[in-house]
Order: sequence, then C-alpha cells, then structure tokens
Amino acid sequence: MKHGQISSKELSEFIRERATIEEAYSRSMTKLAKTASNCSQLGTFAPMWDVFKQSTEKLAACHMELVRKLQELIKEVQKYVEEQAKNHKKTKEEVASTLEAVQNIQSVSQALQKSKENYISKTLEQERMRKEGATQKDLDKAGLKVKKATETYKSYVEKYATAKTEFEQRMTETSQKFQGIEEEHVLRMQEIIHSYCQSVEETHIQIGEGQEEFVKNMENTSVESLIQKLAESKGTGKERPGNTAKSLTHSAKPRKRKTFAIPGRRRDKDTDSTQNSFYSSSDSEDEDEPRKFHVQIKPVQTNNGTHQHKATIDELKASIGNISLSPTPAVRDASHQHAVTNYSLCFTTFILFYLSSNSRLSNNDLLSLDPFGPTSTGSSSSLPHSSVPPPNRPTTPLGTATIIPPPRPLSRPKLPAGKLTGINEAGRPFSPSKMSNSSPPPAAPLARAESSSSLSSNTSLSTSNTPTVGTSRGPSPVTLASLDALPIAVAFTESVNAYFKGADPSKCIVKITGDMTLSFPSGIIKIFTSSPSPAVLSFKLSNTSRLEQIMPNQQLLHSDSSQSDTNTKDFWLNMPALTAYLRKSSEQNPAASYYNVDILKYQVCSNGIQSTPLNLVVYWKCTSSTTDLRVDYRYNPEAMQPPAALTNVQVLVPVSGDVTNMQSIPNAIWNAEQSKSLWKLSDISDKSENEGSGSLRAKFELSDGPSIPATLAVQFFSEGSLLSGVDVELVGSGYRLSLNKKRFATGRYMADC
Repeated sequence: MKHGQISSKELSEFIRERATIEEAYSRSMTKLAKTASNCSQLGTFAPMWDVFKQSTEKLAACHMELVRKLQELIKEVQKYVEEQAKNHKKTKEEVASTLEAVQNIQSVSQALQKSKENYISKTLEQERMRKEGATQKDLDKAGLKVKKATETYKSYVEKYATAKTEFEQRMTETSQKFQGIEEEHVLRMQEIIHSYCQSVEETHIQIGEGQEEFVKNMENTSVESLIQKLAESKGTGKERPGNTAKSLTHSAKPRKRKTFAIPGRRRDKDTDSTQNSFYSSSDSEDEDEPRKFHVQIKPVQTNNGTHQHKATIDELKASIGNISLSPTPAVRDASHQHAVTNYSLCFTTFILFYLSSNSRLSNNDLLSLDPFGPTSTGSSSSLPHSSVPPPNRPTTPLGTATIIPPPRPLSRPKLPAGKLTGINEAGRPFSPSKMSNSSPPPAAPLARAESSSSLSSNTSLSTSNTPTVGTSRGPSPVTLASLDALPIAVAFTESVNAYFKGADPSKCIVKITGDMTLSFPSGIIKIFTSSPSPAVLSFKLSNTSRLEQIMPNQQLLHSDSSQSDTNTKDFWLNMPALTAYLRKSSEQNPAASYYNVDILKYQVCSNGIQSTPLNLVVYWKCTSSTTDLRVDYRYNPEAMQPPAALTNVQVLVPVSGDVTNMQSIPNAIWNAEQSKSLWKLSDISDKSENEGSGSLRAKFELSDGPSIPATLAVQFFSEGSLLSGVDVELVGSGYRLSLNKKRFATGRYMADC
C-alpha cells in the first residue's frame, strides 16, 4: 500500500514534468510565429510568411491545449492520492483486529514452546529418578510435576489451535481486502494513463491536421498566384498613361530626382515652365548638381535632467516636421518610389536610435553589484505606501553575455591540474544539528530588492493599494467566447535572503518572502462589464501553515478570519472593484493582451540554514603576498517543494590587496577595476556531481597584502518550485486555472568567514 502511494505521487510528477516541457515548447513556437511575422513583407515570397505564421501559431495552440489537459489530469491524480491516503487510513483501522490476532498467535506460540520444553524436561526427570531408585516420596513429587506440566502443555495446545483458527480467518479476510485495494489502485492508475494517452493522441491528431493544412496551403500557392499578388499590391493601374511618346522623350534624359524638398531653401534656377507635368515640380534642369542639407542633433545635457531631454526630443520632432516628401506624381518609376520609402525609413530609424541611446540603462551585471551598498528600489514615487514593508522580491538573473572578461596577463601561468595548496581540507559542516527546544535565529532586516516575476505586469495592483505600471508579458490571448470557464493564470514568486556566518549553522539568518499575481486576458473585461453580476472568483491557498504572515490586497481581496484550518485559507475577490480596476487598466493601455494584478504578499516561516536551497561556508587564508580562498557549497533539496535545479548560479567575491594574478578551480573571471572574482556555475541539483556539493578554490597573488576577508554574494534562481510549498486551487465554477507559474530567486544571499 505504501508503494502504491509512492507510485501515485511519482506518476503525478511525471505528468507535471511533461506539461512543463509542452509549455516550454508552446512558448518557443509562439516566439517563432512572431519571428515569421517580422520577416520581410517585400517581394513575391512575402505571402508565404503568413502561412508559416498561422501554421506555427496553431501548433503552439495545440501544445498549450495539451498543457491544459495535463494540468487537469494532475488535479485528478492529486485528488486520487488524497482519496488513497484516506482509504489506507480507514483500512488500517479496519484490520486492527488482524494485528491483534497476529500478536496473539505469536505469544501463544512462544508459550506453547516453553510448556512443551517444560513437559519434556519433567518427564525425563521422572524417568531418571526411577532408574536411579529414588524413594517413593520423591517419585510421587516428580509425578505431580509431570501431571501439572502435561495439563499446561495440553491447555496451550488448545489455545494455539483456537488462535491459529482465528489467525487464518483474519489473515484471509485482510489479504483479500488488501488485494482488492491493490486491484482498485492498478485500475485507477490504468484509467489515468488512458486519459494521458488520449490527451496526447488528440494533440497529435490536431498537429497532423495542422500539418496537412500547411501542406495544402503550400501546394495551393502557385508561382502565378504569388506574381499576381505582387502585381496587385505594387501596380499603379491597369491602363496606360496618356502621351506616352512625349513621356518617353523626356525620360530619355539622364536626370536625378530629389526625394526631399526642404521648405525655405532658395532654388538656384526657376523650374522650366515648359516642363511636362509627368515630372514632379521639384525637377529642374540643374539637378545634375547634388544638393546637400545638414541635420544637427544635439546630445542630452546631463545637468538639465528630464527637461533638457524633453527639449531635445521636441527639437528632433521639429526637425522631422520640417522634412517632407516631394509630391507623389500620378505615374512614377517603381525604383524611385522605393528609394523615397527607404530613405524616410532610414532617417526615422536613425532618430529612434538616437533617442534610445540616450535613455539606455547601464549594464546591470553581477560584477557591478555592491553587496554592502544600498539596494536599488527602481523609480521613485510619491504615492503612499503600506505601513507593512513590502517583502523582498528577487532580481531577474542576468544573462551570461553581459560580462566581458579582462584579457589574461601574459605572465599568468596556467593552473596545473590538481588541488591548490594553502587551504587545509576541513570537514564540511553541512549537516546542521537539530536544535530541540530552541527557536530559529531572528530574521535580519535585509534590504529590499527589486523583482521581475514570471508574469511581468502591464498594469498591476500592489498590496499597498497602489496601481503599478509595467510591461505586459503573458501567454497568448485566447478566444473567451468559445469557453465555458474563463481562463485565469497565477504566478508565485519568492525571494530568499540569507546570511551565512562561518561554519556554524545556528548563525545563519534567513528571510523568505513571496507574492502572488493573477493574470486576466483582455477579453475578460468585456465579459465582466457586460454582466450585471459576474461569477465571484474564489480560490484556496494550501500549506498556509508554513507562512508567517499574509498581506492581502485589501482593495480587491476578502477572506474569512474565522477559518479553523490553519493549513488552508479561502479568499474571494471583490468583483465590482476588480472590474473597475481592469477597465481602468484597459483604458490606460488598450494594446495589452493581459492585465496582471498583485493579489497578496507573504512571509515564509524559516528554519535557519535548513530553509536555504544552497548552503555556503567560506574559508580565507591571508598572508602579505597571497590569499587562499575556498567556498564550499551544498545543494539542499529539502528546502524546496518540489526539489528543482538552481540555474544561473554566480558567486562574486571581492578581494583586496592589489591582486596581480589569480588561479582558480573551476575557472573564474577576474575584474581588475572592481577587484572582484566571479564564478559562473552550471545548474546545481541532486543530479549534479556529488549530489550538488562542491568547492570553489582560488589563489590570489598580491602586491599590497594582506587581504581583508570580505563578504561574498551569490545569485541563482529556480523555475517550477517554491520554498514555501504554497499552492492555489480555484473554488467554484465559472473559471479555470490555465497556468500556475512558480519560481524563486535570491535577494541578498551572502556569506562571511
């Protein structure tokens, strides 16, 4: 029965992993479809890109539909797991009498064996006394003992027969019950697998139909139809222009056509009055001499701030306004028309490039991170904040292409294979002792870090009751009219802040915070506004006993404070307030496909170092000429629900003392300007080498030592898992959960010696 529960959970995880893979594939295909829409729309091949786009979008939709079906199947499996646990508990109570029968026959068997041995012993003793010629009195005493042992032995034989009968009856009934449970378990598992196969098969059929449609569209697109479409889109008419001979005579002269006519510029010669109207009014006989004009763009002055930047933009707009295209003639050579269009596009692109280059953000690399400096809090705002400080939110991990390593000095020797000397091998104290009757160390007031959640919001509402504006990035919008249940997406984002001090686990300070965001497709606003009383959106949070504090959005979210279950909590939304907010968000940004709303924030109960996904210990050995460094790390799967890989792991260590040379295992990047060493590691999980445990080692040669041991900073993130284990389930009808995104990342994650 225990193995049956394990199999059910493993099957649920397998289906969940398949859904994750299908979701990633669907998103990749959606991006590919957007790539097809951005391809060149010029030339005869342009209509083919529409066929590619439609086919790719349908393929992405097929896989996303499979994701939805698999998520529904996962819910069914989880429901079965809960039912299975209840049935097993009930069965355990029902077979309690069988356990008593087993214990009874065991005790009776032992007593029977002892009585048998006592009977044999007394009988042999009586026979020995007879042979040795003992007195009659002694023989009578021995006879009484034999009689008593015989009666005891006989009674236990009877008891054993009764216990055996009851044992066989109970065991037969219990075994049949166990077999029935296993048969039902295997049958339910087969039903789940059948649903899984049916969902995959239906998706494959849809994919095959889409492929057939794609092939037919390609076959039906002939060369003649493509040429005809180009002629219809680029042609100027079906009738020839009049006075063809005179036009040909004039067109025989080599001329250069000016694309732009700048107002206010004096013409050197008047336009020929006898000139034919076939040509534009900007043509003149002196056009063989090229004319020049000068455009000056002034850079932004840093001392004037935003006002100067706005003035520069106004000047650029004015410059664009003073440049106009020549009047379009009734008939014009196609190459000339393309030249005009290309020139205007190039000029506009140059203007946009100038504007973007002046507002471009500086490189936000981990090398530029100061672990001890103030944390950036984004753009300032005069809006009021809640009295409760917002929880830390993780910073989006940076790409690996943003760091340019410095050139390697010619005098730097290659690091020999083997271990670095200078740091003694010490046992890794990565098995934190279980401290009974003691509370975890208090959470440190770690600074706030900005976040980028898995669903970046276009117009989100924070728990401080203040709307925030960002960029809308959600799944592809769906057609709501064809669905009985409205799709809602949810995203959990958690941030772990930790400070490791030496090798003592009790000195580790941990703070974990998170937030929950709901995402609504733009089409749902019309449904909300057209209905006088839309269905109330309710949901249930599970595993809330692991949360120390929950801060709901009081403008939109309600809950029942009298709930008795400490592990779950029910919430429902204020639908009129939600409708009004979504309508306002749509008016502010009508082009958004999705609108995200920050529903609640929470703080997770931490248990010291056991709550950290990556344990750290750092060792320093500093002399006047060298510094030896070793950083031990260990992956802790018990801190995550479920365990997931840590990706984009980066370790940053400041080293003072004017480093002249560095040797490291594995290879690290040294930034001489900032005096910092950076390690970039591959994914860390229990499937990694040594089950996710390892060491970083480095030896630094100094010119102005010794170094002062500094605090190192670590960055990583993880997808598909949470540190709190919290989950959500929609309650009632009218809505369905189309996406449940989970991720966590580091806030301030530091270690000292």
